[in-house]
Amino acid sequence: MQRIGLFPGTFDPITIGHQDIINRSLPLFDKLFIGIGRNANKTAMFSEEQRLGWIREIYKENPKVEAIIYDGLTIKACQQVGARFILRGIRYVSDFEYEKAIADMNRSLDTNIETIFLTCLPQYTSVASTLVRDVLRNGGDVMQFLPEVVQRSLNGQNLSGGKPVTPHRRTY
Repeated sequence: MQRIGLFPGTFDPITIGHQDIINRSLPLFDKLFIGIGRNANKTAMFSEEQRLGWIREIYKENPKVEAIIYDGLTIKACQQVGARFILRGIRYVSDFEYEKAIADMNRSLDTNIETIFLTCLPQYTSVASTLVRDVLRNGGDVMQFLPEVVQRSLNGQNLSGGKPVTPHRRTY
């Protein structure tokens, strides 16, 4: 039986923190689906197609990785792709408490699907898509937090809603 995992998220945008979790998880799985979940409660900064394209470009040389877009429950997406594992990245203790509650709910919905938590490396604890989007909207430079594919795609775009983008390195 193949070990198939699903790494769900919005990946808006995918960051080097996401990439680190994905890359370190690959020895655990025969196949890893990166699932871009549609979240009705969030307004995305980047289109689903853009996010899907970034992930596919980053992992185009790795046949173990496939990116998908899904609606509804993550557990249903797992069932559709045959995933028996959900991968989640943890930055802080508060992340674990939140993610454990979701993992418990998922386990009650399907006892055959297990959640696996990977802690992020210390240098990535402050890298979050929400913070990256906030810095982008306010004209800050987030290139150090993004994979090269995303950097190239965003280079020269004004994402600050008309405010001049001043290049500078800043941690949020």
